[in-house]
Amino acid sequence: MFNFMKKKSNSASETPQQRAERDSAVDKVLLGYEVGTLSIATMVTGLERDGDQLTLDLRLPQGSNPETIQQELGQLLHPHGIKTIHMNVRLPAPEKGAGSTLPKPMPKTTNAMEAQPKSSSGADSHSNDTNAEPPITKAAPTQASLAAHPRIRHIIVVASGKGGVGKSTTTVNIALALQKLGNRVGVLDADIYGPSMPTMLGVDSVKPELENEQFVPVNAHGMAMLSIGSLLDGDNTPVAWRGPKATGALMQLYNQTNWPQLDYLVIDMPPGTGDIQLTLAQRIPVTGAVIVTTPQHVALLDAQKGIEMFNKTNIPVLGVVENMALHTCSNCNHTEAIFGTGGGERIAEQYHVPLLGQLPLASGIRAQVDKGEPSVLADDEFATYYLDIAKNIETNIDKFAKPVDDKRIF
Repeated sequence: MFNFMKKKSNSASETPQQRAERDSAVDKVLLGYEVGTLSIATMVTGLERDGDQLTLDLRLPQGSNPETIQQELGQLLHPHGIKTIHMNVRLPAPEKGAGSTLPKPMPKTTNAMEAQPKSSSGADSHSNDTNAEPPITKAAPTQASLAAHPRIRHIIVVASGKGGVGKSTTTVNIALALQKLGNRVGVLDADIYGPSMPTMLGVDSVKPELENEQFVPVNAHGMAMLSIGSLLDGDNTPVAWRGPKATGALMQLYNQTNWPQLDYLVIDMPPGTGDIQLTLAQRIPVTGAVIVTTPQHVALLDAQKGIEMFNKTNIPVLGVVENMALHTCSNCNHTEAIFGTGGGERIAEQYHVPLLGQLPLASGIRAQVDKGEPSVLADDEFATYYLDIAKNIETNIDKFAKPVDDKRIF
């Protein structure tokens, strides 16, 4: 199993000794930091550390200033490798007749797509103290607040509401089609639990190099490619990680990679609308999303959830790709809509987005990716379908591009 670099302060990179040393350092800081005349350690009702992130549940005394406490603790803990502090705070109810000198309560978090406050441990988590102030939490970052990557013009995510609709096959062929149209293209395999890009591009035996503590992407037929699959010991190694570790892996693959100048970075997303999708929406500047579905009613229902998630996180949906639309029998040439008809058109019309293309259900497409030579690379009879999709993407994508800050230093 690949071990993350020590520069990244998360639980995946810590040895037991490092973990113990950092925990001890956190304890000492909390014991030494006083609010009024008492150590803040006596006010901690819950504590959780995940690598360089520390979450504290606190019950503070009257008149405390949580923002100042968070800032000062951040300065004290930063030398010990703690980069982010989340504080869930409860304050006593203000006494009747109290003046206006008490700090104003922080606003509640109401957006369901933002991080939710954690409950304090112990009996407090079940109390009905309606007079207590709500826990303090910071709003999650939004797409509008994210600066564009200085070397990547467009980041496209290819997503599906459910597995088994051919999303990864579609992703790799779209990426190759965009390259064939004259673009500089990279591929990031964000399907942490089921990485398939190395196999589909025929580079599953190639390991990325490290240069100045950054990954050098694998050269896959002229495209810069990186996948968690390229970092594992073998094809049978499972990625049995909980959400925080998986999302941390995604961010490391994105942030700690020396991406070259690219016109497009195409990201193959895992199916569904879980932690990885939300982390990406909050921390990676995405130009737009491509939704892959089949005409089947159940697949369409899940695709709708994916579109709704991107709408709520302010990521434009570039369009819908309907996969497995028609099947032509190789023996009698009879054409049949095995998974139904018109599904892609209906969902595109419902959400006022383009239908980027319809792909056939063909064994040839499957056979090509299985041997590491996708249809666009092989220039077979199905390549034209993906080229048309890539052209449709290029038609409208510039109006969604994020402004690039050329002075930004990564």
